[in-house]
Amino acid sequence: MRPAWAAPPGVGAAMSLREGGVSEGPYASLNLGVAVGDDPERVAENRTRFAAALVARPVWLRQVHGVHVLRLAGDNEAADSPADAAWTDARGLACTVQVADCLPVLFALSDGRAVAAAHAGWRGLAAGVLETTVATMCRGAGAQPADVRAWLGPCIGPRQFEVGADVLEAFGRDSRRFVHRARPDGSARWLADLQGLAQDRLAAAGVDTVTATPACTVEDASAFFSFRRDGVTGRMAAAIWRL
Repeated sequence: MRPAWAAPPGVGAAMSLREGGVSEGPYASLNLGVAVGDDPERVAENRTRFAAALVARPVWLRQVHGVHVLRLAGDNEAADSPADAAWTDARGLACTVQVADCLPVLFALSDGRAVAAAHAGWRGLAAGVLETTVATMCRGAGAQPADVRAWLGPCIGPRQFEVGADVLEAFGRDSRRFVHRARPDGSARWLADLQGLAQDRLAAAGVDTVTATPACTVEDASAFFSFRRDGVTGRMAAAIWRL
């Protein structure tokens, strides 16, 4: 998937779909996750294919649903670094995040001199991973949040993301991005709009140019892996780089 957004010249961006790889069973076929139980050799081949499609070197993070942002500065970057976001002003390095219902967010400065990617599940989103990514990239590149453009990729959609009171509390009970749903047993649940929550966070951080792709990973099994739908499943990746 090539994001349709206001990317500046000199910036490449892409998100993998589940087709085009060699994995089998619940991981069929382009699984890019190394820690989900798939055959390591098949994952390695899938990652090779993904990198070839980018024409850039993806840097893989060990995502922990936190807010740490890694700067990619050159070939000395350690693979599998613990972080949920990365930014770079170097050319040829792809800031890369893995998802299977969580929200991938790609960033670029309007002049193209720096890019970033963030993995935003509800925990990281509530903790401020997007705000931290924007602030870290802007500080490092000498830019302002108004200079940032953002793309929100496919994730679990607002018809499928049923959550409990813990998620509601994490964002504040007055959030307009939650719709109450009463279960037959009388327990209270809510449907959460993950992309909407991200848009609110970015707007508060000063990012005005945001493009969202309204695709639900749960509802489209042919295109997307989904942890909520399948449990045992693969991972997709979203990446952004300077050409």
